[in-house]
Amino acid sequence: MERSLENHGEYLLEMIDISKEFPGVKALDGVTLKIRPHSVHALMGENGAGKSTLMKCLFGIYSKNSGEIYFEGKPIDFKSSKEALDNGVSMVHQELNQVLQTSVMDNIWLGRYPKKGLFVDENKMYEDTKRIFEELDIDIDPRTKVKTLSVSQMQMVEIAKAVSYNSKIIVMDEPTSSLTEKEVNHLFKIIDKLRERGCGIIYISHKMEEISEISDDITILRDGQWIATEKVAGLTTDQIINMMVGRDLTHRFPEKDNKPEEVILEVKELTAKYQPSIQDVSFKLHKGEILGVAGLVGAKRTDIVETLFGMRHKEKGEILLHGRKIENQDTHEAIRHGFALVTEERRATGIYSMLDINFNSVIANIDRYTSKFGLLNERKMKDDTNWVIDSMRVKTPHQKTNIGSLSGGNQQKVIIGRWLLTEPEILMLDEPTRGIDVGAKFEIYQLMIELAKRDKGIIMISSEMPELLGVTDRILVMSNGRVAGIVNTKETSQEEILKLTAKYL
Repeated sequence: MERSLENHGEYLLEMIDISKEFPGVKALDGVTLKIRPHSVHALMGENGAGKSTLMKCLFGIYSKNSGEIYFEGKPIDFKSSKEALDNGVSMVHQELNQVLQTSVMDNIWLGRYPKKGLFVDENKMYEDTKRIFEELDIDIDPRTKVKTLSVSQMQMVEIAKAVSYNSKIIVMDEPTSSLTEKEVNHLFKIIDKLRERGCGIIYISHKMEEISEISDDITILRDGQWIATEKVAGLTTDQIINMMVGRDLTHRFPEKDNKPEEVILEVKELTAKYQPSIQDVSFKLHKGEILGVAGLVGAKRTDIVETLFGMRHKEKGEILLHGRKIENQDTHEAIRHGFALVTEERRATGIYSMLDINFNSVIANIDRYTSKFGLLNERKMKDDTNWVIDSMRVKTPHQKTNIGSLSGGNQQKVIIGRWLLTEPEILMLDEPTRGIDVGAKFEIYQLMIELAKRDKGIIMISSEMPELLGVTDRILVMSNGRVAGIVNTKETSQEEILKLTAKYL
C-alpha cells in the first residue's frame, strides 16, 4: 500500500519502523529517524545500540528486513553506497578508508574522474578540488599524496569528498575523534555552512559537549530500539546519558580506590632512534598506579609507548623493570617482559577485522596454546575466548562472530581482553575510549582501576582532559617530544596541564 506523502514537506529524510536481523541477533527493532533540512541531528546510543546498522541500511550497505525510507518525500531503497552517493546521501566514516598512495584529488574523484575525451582531465580535477577546499577553508594541496597527511587532514578530505557529491544528507560518524580543539572548531564552521545550505547532517558522537554545541535535534537508540527524539536545547547531559543507558550514571568516573606502591618501571632519558620523536623522556611508574599521558596532537605521546613496546628503536636511555635493565628490542621481547599495548588506531593496528573473536582474543598468546608438536589446543583457546567475552562483557552472539561486525566499544573490549590473557605487568593504553559510549567508557575505567588494584602498572594516553583528571593518579605532560612536567592529578588543574603542553613549542 502506497503511503500518503502529504506530511513529508517538513523532513528531508524519514526512516520509519526500520528493522534488521542478523543470525542470532535483532540489530534494529522498529527504529524511526526523521531529519529536517538546515539542521544537525545527533544520533546517540551506547555501542551496539544500532546506530551504525541504521546508517548502513540507509546507505545501501545492508538490506533492511522491514520499514520504509523516504528522501525528499519519495520512497527510496538504495542497493549500494554508490547509488546513495549518486542520489545525494553521503557518509564520512569514523574508520578512514582511503587510497594512501594516490593524491588527495584522486581520492575525492575516484570512480568519477572528469574526462577530456578518453583521458582524465587533471586540470579540471585540480580546479574542482581547489574550489571545494577554498569554500570549506581547507588548506591542503590537492596534488599531495594522502599518505603524507595527518589523520585530521585525512578526515577533512573525506568531508570535502562528501560535499563534492552535492549531498543533501551527510552522515558524520565520530568526525572529531582525531581532531585537535582548533580543528574541531574548523569542522563546526564547515557544518554551519552545510546547514545554511539546507543540508541535513546526521551527527554520530559520544562527546556530550559537542552534541550540545552543534546539534539541533537528537535521537537516542538503545539495544536496537528507538528511545526518544528531542530538541537538544534544554536537555542536560545527565538526561541524555539516562536515556542512552536506561539508568542513572550519577558519576562519569568510578570511585578510585587503587593505592600506588613501589616503583615497577623506571624510564631514564629515553630517546627514539629516528627523529623527530621522543627525547630524554624520564619517568617512574608505580605498582598499582594509573599514569596518564597528556599533550597536544604531535607531542609524540604515542612514541613513548611504541618505544617501550619495541615498535620503535631507541637511540639511548634505559628501561628498568623492577630495577633490572631490559631492552625490549622488539614486541616479542616486550611481551615476554610483561608489557602489553592497546594501540590508538583500533581498526588499522588493533583488530583482524575479517577474522572471528576467537582468533582476535588469543593471537597475542598463541605460543601458550601450541604443543611441542605444533598442534593447537582448541579447547583452551575456546575457554580463554569465553573468559574474554564474559569478563569484558562483550556483546556478541558467538565467539565465531567476525570482530569487524561488532561495535567499536565491543572491539576495544576484545583487544583489552586479548592483552590481559598475556598476564602483563605493564598495560599501556593509547586512547582506549576513543569512539566509545559513556556506558562502555565507565566499564573500561572500572577495569583499569581493578587492574591497578591487582598491582598492574597502567599507562594511559588520552586527549580527553576530563578522562585524565577523572581516572589517573599522576599525569605526564608531553610537549614536542619532551616531558614538560609530571603532576599529581588531585593537585593539578586543566589550566596547568594546558600551559605545560605548550612549554616546548
